[in-house]
Amino acid sequence: MQNLFLNFDIKGMIKKSYISVFLLAMGFTACDQEPVFNVEGEISGADGKTLFVEHSSMNGVLKVDSVKLGDKGDFSFSVSRPEAPDFYRLRIDDRVINFVVDSTETVNVKSDYGTFSSDYEITGSESNKKIKELSLLLADLQNKVNKLNNSGLPAGIARDSVFRMIDRYKNTVKSEYIYKEPDKSYAYFALFQQLNGFMIFDPFASKEDVKCFAAVATSLNNKYPHADRSRNLYNMVIKGMKNTRTPQSKPLEIPKEMITETSIIDIPLKDINGETKHLTDYKGKVVLIDFTAYATPESGTRTLALRELYKKYSEQGLVIYQVSLDTDEHFWKTACDNLPWVCVRDPYGVYSTYVKVYGVTALPTAFLVNRDNELVLRLDEKTNLEDEIKKLL
Repeated sequence: MQNLFLNFDIKGMIKKSYISVFLLAMGFTACDQEPVFNVEGEISGADGKTLFVEHSSMNGVLKVDSVKLGDKGDFSFSVSRPEAPDFYRLRIDDRVINFVVDSTETVNVKSDYGTFSSDYEITGSESNKKIKELSLLLADLQNKVNKLNNSGLPAGIARDSVFRMIDRYKNTVKSEYIYKEPDKSYAYFALFQQLNGFMIFDPFASKEDVKCFAAVATSLNNKYPHADRSRNLYNMVIKGMKNTRTPQSKPLEIPKEMITETSIIDIPLKDINGETKHLTDYKGKVVLIDFTAYATPESGTRTLALRELYKKYSEQGLVIYQVSLDTDEHFWKTACDNLPWVCVRDPYGVYSTYVKVYGVTALPTAFLVNRDNELVLRLDEKTNLEDEIKKLL
């Protein structure tokens, strides 16, 4: 009897050991698996189209994954889960659906290719429903602004009307999305919406807008103090508060290192390859400095016109030094990838120091620099650009 009990105990111990080892191995496997979130759904009418999932990071839009859609249009992505709420987007061609990953593990999207960005269903979190509302509100504002710009009204009247529409839009977004729940991801999303490539809310020069950024920054810092977006937003608020305390009448101070022995102020910015291009490097050439934004409706037409000028006069010494104020780095790189002239970008956009130094108040704005590096002309609507270039060549 004693041997029977002994054998039973040994077998039991062996069995328990196997179970323990198995469970332990399973535990290690689970720990090794990186946490992910899923994006899945169906896009009808998009057979053969490529659907991208992209990360809308603070350093620009980054590709995460892609899939070629079939006739059913179903898709599924598994993506590494961020440590704090972060923003992503689905894209087909130039059509985009923005979403946030916060407390959900699965985002489900259903849409049709023809109305991809405007008429879609999204489930997973309340924040994504709010982001859809904000996206549709912005699209409506953009359409109204485009119609007004093409209405034929005098420039001054059209501009005043646009400003009034933007003010109404901002007041709605402030009350319904930002101040209502500043701790939500969609409040952060609202702060960074853009119209014609420019931020609607000014975090550095408008005292009222800085208050919006401060409300969201305070809430996010309480919930996610170590998140990069929280720290970045907090730093923006500090800078904005400092700027708005400064009297607007204070003259602009130009750093000494920006001023050369010539009569132009240098612009050292990076091109799409990350190489710094100095404006002053082109002494001996005739330089057209062109402040622009590729996201503006006029950009395509202007690019064609500049191509003709560059083709005609580049061999005679014409250089185009084009400064992009686009805030979307990925879009900028795509837009200027095949342009033959110097294309640089200021990541500060309309808040660029160079915008202030050169007195740029509208886009596009251009200047001509002669072969001695002297700024000789600010171009306006009445200027015959080709004639002025020929005079300097």
